[in-house]
Amino acid sequence: MERYVIYKRVSTADQGRSGLGLEAQARDLALYLETYSPEPFEVIAEYVDVQSGKDDDRPELTKAIDHAKRDKAVLLVAKLDRLSRKVSFISQLMEDKRLDFRVASMPSADKFQLHIYAALAEQERDFISQRTKAALKQAKLRGQKLGGLRNKTMKRNEALKAQADSRAHKLEGIVKPLREQGATLRDIAASLNAAGISTPRGGDWQAVQVKRLLERLQKK
Repeated sequence: MERYVIYKRVSTADQGRSGLGLEAQARDLALYLETYSPEPFEVIAEYVDVQSGKDDDRPELTKAIDHAKRDKAVLLVAKLDRLSRKVSFISQLMEDKRLDFRVASMPSADKFQLHIYAALAEQERDFISQRTKAALKQAKLRGQKLGGLRNKTMKRNEALKAQADSRAHKLEGIVKPLREQGATLRDIAASLNAAGISTPRGGDWQAVQVKRLLERLQKK
């Protein structure tokens, strides 16, 4: 039986709380297990870090690697950059003969191909960084005021936040009592839709949007 230790990573605490990023990774991992994994298989553990891929010192990743080696399981990630954004770190994992890992989004790739992909991705990130710096430098030479653009962006973001807070306050009297009575996020979404209350973008409510609304109310 093939056994797996799953590792997921998101870069920010907001993504970790909301599930953004984690849901996509779970989808890709499930697709790999259902389509590409030898059968039968078993997922024996799952670890999640809320931390940048630039940091090699990630406690949950260390636990996942140790667990996979100890139980002779496969370390499974959704994408290669969930392990690390550094070629050097990925190379170290590849050289560890006690560790076997797979990347769900590249189910047929061997270690050599994964190494090339990691190197190319790192080069692309470096190029984008240099290109951004060069563009900012050229804009500065032309006399463009970069700070003004940032200030406008900040003001726009503040206005959007104020609108979101105001809308959340208006819905507080509906969603909080329902939640306190034990209604699920899906139940609350259905109630809002049935009442003809649309989302800020004019669409129907989903459970994840209700979750964000409740989180916003908790921060007040």
